[in-house]
Amino acid sequence: MLEGKIALVTGAGRGIGRAVALKLAGQGAVVVVNYNGSKERAEEVVKTILENGGTASAYQCSVSDFEACEKMIKDVIAQYGHLDILVNNAGITRDGLIMKMKEEDFDAVIETNLKGTFNTIRHTTRWMLKQKGGKIINISSVSGILGNAGQANYAASKAGVIGLTKTMARELASRGITVNAVAPGFVETDMTEVLPEAVKETSCKQIPLGRFGKPEEIANAVAFLASEEADYITGQVISVDGGMSM
Repeated sequence: MLEGKIALVTGAGRGIGRAVALKLAGQGAVVVVNYNGSKERAEEVVKTILENGGTASAYQCSVSDFEACEKMIKDVIAQYGHLDILVNNAGITRDGLIMKMKEEDFDAVIETNLKGTFNTIRHTTRWMLKQKGGKIINISSVSGILGNAGQANYAASKAGVIGLTKTMARELASRGITVNAVAPGFVETDMTEVLPEAVKETSCKQIPLGRFGKPEEIANAVAFLASEEADYITGQVISVDGGMSM
């Protein structure tokens, strides 16, 4: 259980981030629900946590903004005194074949998915180093492991998250800070809901378990990595993908 722990979950207004926020709060953590554009959804997540007896607050910040991330972390520390769990979930897609991909679409995905993960870790570590402990969990993707046609930007960003995870794990291990990644496969979220049925059917055929995952199944892995039960696990990428990447 996570009583007394303070957790920041980025992109927590919907999908996997929402499920992670609810899961961590359900285990006793105080959760800061970060969002960029979906204020109403973030406030709904906070409301749900409060109604279930938990503690949470919403915080607007674009993780792609280095200085804004610094302010967010400082504000969280000022309000709660410490930060024990950081979940880097915020992410976007701008899919397209490489021959047609616009530079701004490549840059936007890298800025949010990869640099955003760097930004929050960069500003969180100084506090975790003082505490001599902390848990950082980064959300990567099966695309970052296998690659995926039409997702050069997204796959590159998520592969980058894996490299960042392993490097941070090495840098921070001596201070008791663990850094791991969770790599989801196809998950039932807004991002996959818009896919044509034919694409969904083809995708399911690539999944040994024969179905898309649920956000809660990703959240379960994150909650485990955030717990004391995972104290001896660092620098790892846990694929929660129904067997896609095996």
